[in-house]
Amino acid sequence: MATDIPKKLGKYKIIKELGRGSMGVVYEGHDPFTDHRVALKVANTHTFRNRKSAERYKKIFFNEAHTAGKLKHPNIIDILDAGAEEDICYIVMELVDGGNTLKPYCKPENLLPYEQVVEIIFKCAKALDYAHRVGVIHRDIKPTNILLTKDMDVKFCDFSIAHLMTEEAETTMPTGFVGSPRYMSPEQAQEDLITNQTDLFSLGIVMYELLTGKHPFAADGFSRLIYKITNESPPPLRDYRKDVPVIFEKIIYHALQKNPEKRYKMGLNMAADLSLAFDYLEEPQEDLDEKERFLQVKELDFFQGFSEAEIWEIIRACVWQDYEDGQEVVVQGDVDEAFFVIVSGSVDVYRGTNLIGEIKAGDCFGEMGHLSDTERTATIQAKDLVRLLKINSTVIDQLSIACQLHFNKVFLRTLVKRLSLTTAKVLNKD
Repeated sequence: MATDIPKKLGKYKIIKELGRGSMGVVYEGHDPFTDHRVALKVANTHTFRNRKSAERYKKIFFNEAHTAGKLKHPNIIDILDAGAEEDICYIVMELVDGGNTLKPYCKPENLLPYEQVVEIIFKCAKALDYAHRVGVIHRDIKPTNILLTKDMDVKFCDFSIAHLMTEEAETTMPTGFVGSPRYMSPEQAQEDLITNQTDLFSLGIVMYELLTGKHPFAADGFSRLIYKITNESPPPLRDYRKDVPVIFEKIIYHALQKNPEKRYKMGLNMAADLSLAFDYLEEPQEDLDEKERFLQVKELDFFQGFSEAEIWEIIRACVWQDYEDGQEVVVQGDVDEAFFVIVSGSVDVYRGTNLIGEIKAGDCFGEMGHLSDTERTATIQAKDLVRLLKINSTVIDQLSIACQLHFNKVFLRTLVKRLSLTTAKVLNKD
């Protein structure tokens, strides 16, 4: 009711109520010092029957300011201030004007285009990668905690149960069975050790819903839900959408692994695979006949010694990319794990503005990025029309064991050769 709305909290003038839930109310406010509109989240501590419960909730409430306040990222909502006025506790946040959550787009009748889903989850994965590297695990990733701006940009919100991985973590985070059961990872549901990978599992569920309008572990009751999360594989995406690109199945497969060791290690790894999905969507794969691809790849030095069956595996698993003269394939300073084999054409290698070499068809580049999430040490630029095979670790994981072993053997041999040439050049200069 309007009579329940305070006129002012601290220095902030309250304009109107934006939303209300069991744990708190969100108001639109005005900061007179900056002349900016803000969002104020106010705790419902008065709903608790005893002071002990209210104090515990207050501690959880301010956990959001403590953890999210450490994060400064374009896809994470800014925490601007926090305070208490008598028994009223509040957090001041960036106001997402006209924003909505992802929830409406998780319904079969209101699904977003594939391109928008990929863009949204890509930004989420990058934002989580940043948060995890700072030491913050969200622990409650779900559609209602991901806001979309008018421009369809992404903003993570509600870090109230986030885990801050520091020495004082025990005093700044709630413990026990916490989070939203429908979006929990197996380890979260079993109250086992939580790592950043629990957020990536939850993000996988969100992606599944955005693609299908269905929950991957839909169940009638709580016990059945937890059993499915911890024991059962989700239905294939193609059970719901026949036209879904195969690469989406691969991303969901890795994100929703029960064992964290088999799941994406970091958000950046998931983002790398999502960038492959961009490639699939932006560059239709029907423009080159599979038999023609096979003949092209079979002749490349890199794949000499591979059986025909292994070459077919690689052709169907990898992304094909075309670049025109002068286009940048890799930019110095960027971080990703992609590895490229040149099918036709050649590329120039630049360090800064200096041209340091040329790589021709049958050779490869990006091998150091493939081994670890390190910054690219050079810029690779297409020379004339270039056709590439783009490969990353998830693609390799999809191959048969025999093909993986063969690929890794050739990859390591190529890496050793490249390092030997680099060492020889350094010694010759000396």
